[in-house]
Amino acid sequence: MEILKKLNIVPTNEDIFKKAFTHTSYANENDVDSYERLEYLGDTVLDLIMTDYLYHKYPNEEEGNLTKMRANLVCENALYEYSMELGLNEEIYLGKGEKEHGGKYRKAIVADVFEAFIAALYLDKGFKYTKKFLEHNVFPIIEESDHDFFVDYKSLLQEQIQTDKRSLEYVLTKEDGPAHDKCFTVVVKVDNIKYGKASAKSKKEAERLAAKDALTKSVGGF
Repeated sequence: MEILKKLNIVPTNEDIFKKAFTHTSYANENDVDSYERLEYLGDTVLDLIMTDYLYHKYPNEEEGNLTKMRANLVCENALYEYSMELGLNEEIYLGKGEKEHGGKYRKAIVADVFEAFIAALYLDKGFKYTKKFLEHNVFPIIEESDHDFFVDYKSLLQEQIQTDKRSLEYVLTKEDGPAHDKCFTVVVKVDNIKYGKASAKSKKEAERLAAKDALTKSVGGF
């Protein structure tokens, strides 16, 4: 596999890596296993390594804050960024329809593949190797970024308004583009007053950015 050569990984069992890059659409068309079980394992391996990373990097941080930080580092946006930085999306095996609709850039798929890849690395090379791989290839992405894609702005916004029991609503106002390249525009309202607006390639991301916009504009409070 080209991606393994690019990342200087010499596999003992290349088939486990092929499975890690096999989306269900391809698996169904070719009667092979998909990456779903590996994704489940990779999620746990990644959680442990990220927990260890944060525990040692922030020795004086409280448990609650460490938990929030870890959640940000393993959220879908973060996994997508790691995967794209490593070029994992270029190797994904997709069914014909999914390929035609831009599946190798679909956030959920690209993020899932990262977890499956970590599981394959763990099964084939062991825990120490996997931890070293993340230290050399993923932790620098975390430390060099502005962390914006890790932040759960929706939860932060919810926390700000929940004490007053005010209503919070995300409204899809516009949807443009073909099926494989849509753009969604969302506004966020607090007590039916518009506070933020944003556009993105998914409704979920548009909502996140709309919440960020609302928080930025309401520094003095709602």
